Amino acid sequence: MSRLALRSGFLFAVLISFPVIADDAAPQDGVAFFVEKVEPIFIDHCYQCHGNGKSRGGLNFYTRDALLQGGDSGPALDDENRHASLIIDAVNYSSFEMPPTGKLAQEKIDVIAKWVSLGAPMPVRTDVKTLHNTVPQINDETRQHWAFRPVEKPAVPELNSKWLKTPVDAFVLEKLQKAGFEPNPQADRRTLIRRLTYDLLGLPPTQQQIDAFLADDRPDAYERLVNTLLDSPHYGEHWARYWLDLVRYAESNSFERDNPKPFVWKYRDYVILAFNSDKPYDEFLIEQLAGDELPVETPETIIATGFYRLGPWDDEPADPMLARYDELDDIIGTVGQGFLGLTLNCARCHDHKLDPVPQADYYRFLSFFQNIQRYGIRSDESVYERSVRSIASPEEEQEFAKEKQAYKDRVAALRAEIDAVDRKMESQLVGGEKDDFKADSVRQGIVKKHIGKLITQDEFDDYAKTRKEWNRLKNNPPRVAAEALCVKETGVDVPETHVLIRGNATAEGDVVTPGFPEILSPPTPQITPPADAQSAGRRLALAQWIASPTNPLTARVMVNRLWQWHFDHGLVHSANNFGLTGDKPTHPELLDWLAAEFVRNGWSIKAMHRLILLSNTYQMSSAPNAAALAKDPQNELLWRFDMRRLRAEEVRDSILAVNNTLRLDRMFGPSIYPKLPDAVLAGQSQPGQNWPTSDKEESCRRSLYIHVKRSLQVPLLASFDVADADFTCPVRFATTQPTQALGMLNSEFINEQAGLFAADLKSKAGPNVADQVRLALTRTTHRDPTAAEIDKGLALIQNLQTEYGQSPDAALKSFCLVALNLNEFIYLD
Repeated sequence: MSRLALRSGFLFAVLISFPVIADDAAPQDGVAFFVEKVEPIFIDHCYQCHGNGKSRGGLNFYTRDALLQGGDSGPALDDENRHASLIIDAVNYSSFEMPPTGKLAQEKIDVIAKWVSLGAPMPVRTDVKTLHNTVPQINDETRQHWAFRPVEKPAVPELNSKWLKTPVDAFVLEKLQKAGFEPNPQADRRTLIRRLTYDLLGLPPTQQQIDAFLADDRPDAYERLVNTLLDSPHYGEHWARYWLDLVRYAESNSFERDNPKPFVWKYRDYVILAFNSDKPYDEFLIEQLAGDELPVETPETIIATGFYRLGPWDDEPADPMLARYDELDDIIGTVGQGFLGLTLNCARCHDHKLDPVPQADYYRFLSFFQNIQRYGIRSDESVYERSVRSIASPEEEQEFAKEKQAYKDRVAALRAEIDAVDRKMESQLVGGEKDDFKADSVRQGIVKKHIGKLITQDEFDDYAKTRKEWNRLKNNPPRVAAEALCVKETGVDVPETHVLIRGNATAEGDVVTPGFPEILSPPTPQITPPADAQSAGRRLALAQWIASPTNPLTARVMVNRLWQWHFDHGLVHSANNFGLTGDKPTHPELLDWLAAEFVRNGWSIKAMHRLILLSNTYQMSSAPNAAALAKDPQNELLWRFDMRRLRAEEVRDSILAVNNTLRLDRMFGPSIYPKLPDAVLAGQSQPGQNWPTSDKEESCRRSLYIHVKRSLQVPLLASFDVADADFTCPVRFATTQPTQALGMLNSEFINEQAGLFAADLKSKAGPNVADQVRLALTRTTHRDPTAAEIDKGLALIQNLQTEYGQSPDAALKSFCLVALNLNEFIYLD
């Protein structure tokens, strides 16, 4: 909303809350005063946004009933002291500035003040128009919104066409035929294997994979390829990245210090394993929302609840209560949008302006999470107390207990040695120096001053060494390796949840109990605290409702995401918003059919992959069609397959793959820290802090394993639109910006990789330059280059040597740099 709209909205919001005289009792002189003196001011300065039929900011100012209904800012007129009301303050520009176009003349302000003093009387209106932008209500009409209705599996269209391979094709072809379109022909085999391999693994196909697929003349060769790729361990790595975008995955706190969080990578590994094992989606959700409240908890289900700890955390908030509600709002926003496709977080301060979600529903939803402990409070140790649990076996716990006791004994022994020296020194000090010596942090400096007097050099060296060791141990207590970042609650007794007036953490309104969004006609939550009494059981009740087959949103939202991640846009384009103002599905029957199949197949994601990938809809070419482009330029009807640019991680991984340095054998475990340019590190308040550069072997792991630090991104990934980890990210946009080309030509990273590419070409192709060029183009385009393309490469290399004086090795490296910048390398057909 514009600044004008916000401020004028506040002005009228404050007006409406004032107790006014009823229409039939309003003094005629007061009404006449309004009509003659006040309304002309409102016509000139206010009615443009809030007049008859208008309600900018949800506020209408045309009738007394509308005034009484109120706006977003709450009461602004004081019935006992009307001239102290906020509206008077606002038109006087004392704090608010209303109207925002300029302060009213004093005589106009006086007129409004007098009208307020009369009780703000107004005439009865008989020409009231329907309000626009009014707050949607929960009623039969809004309950009939397509996403709020139960999923009912539609019949598959009966079409007589050889083009149909799966039911998906029937729904697509029916719409195409009604529009007078024909689907594109099938893509060639080279295009399909490249498309499939990137789609399922996020990697380019190897030459061996391409050759094998091209030589496979069995009727089910394509289906075999799909199954082979789905069985690859690298499938989970690629598809985990989509989910991590959605749940705002990062490994640091954000805010000023942006320190790292412990063991976040275990959640990342949990997601990879979940996709690889085809964990049913309903179980996947339940484990993340309430894995610790399940009847049988395992290390895996505890790790899954690390979901709650992925968001930003302010380690030193100015207002701790506000920070807590901000964190809860982050969880509500992620769960609401990510799992349900509902922007529930928009109802934090007032009733949702676009969807039938009253503010009370927001706080009923919040109460499911009310008992969660904050991630930490200032000290690092509090993070371990509140958010880290052991997932060790009993034997490992016993071994760790011994290690911890030995650690305590050693720390105590070192401290005893230090204290002995300190007591001896303190007994010999006098005056202010003796007073200063009370602070442990300054003692070593004071002792040092007395070397040769009260202490020998050798004694001081031993003392300093002991202090250094004591400090090191004290700040690095042993931690059992089998620990996990997870959610923790405060027990079975949950604090009351209040509706917060205008979202103000200190303005408590009505008490609410846990409840699901009313617009979905949900059941009453069935809450049973777990037997261990460590939590209240509320999150499990929420998780089971979200993952229920009867929930109208969960399956629809996820199959739409799967479709989007295959086709680069969903059947519903607004993937995080299935509400009244979200995009309507382009193929509503197909969406519901897929959702019903998803549940029927046990929430199997891999089954949905097969259903989509085996369709002719997926296998179409991306070739243009002038007539279809003219009628449907956005390809809403799916008459072709859309070309897309590789995503950020795919770009980096492909570079490492073609120069033969990508380490696919190193999966899972702590994250890596690739080398970053000094100019990038200089942007930190302490350059290089919490970025310990990994060795070259580790740095060649897949981009998924790069440490995600909110305030410090790898330049290549940032340029190619890596996800913003501060919020749920439903879609990666493909921007075009200068830093992409500059980074792909001039960065230290790309030039180093081009050099490695050139060295590998010489090793694999031999000394013949034409063979080197041919291999480079084959690896980057995944096809046989033409003779003309090879000649162009040879001409470039020769020109670089003769015209620019480059050595043969330098010229080959420059050619490799060009090959890595080919559109055919960066774009997927």
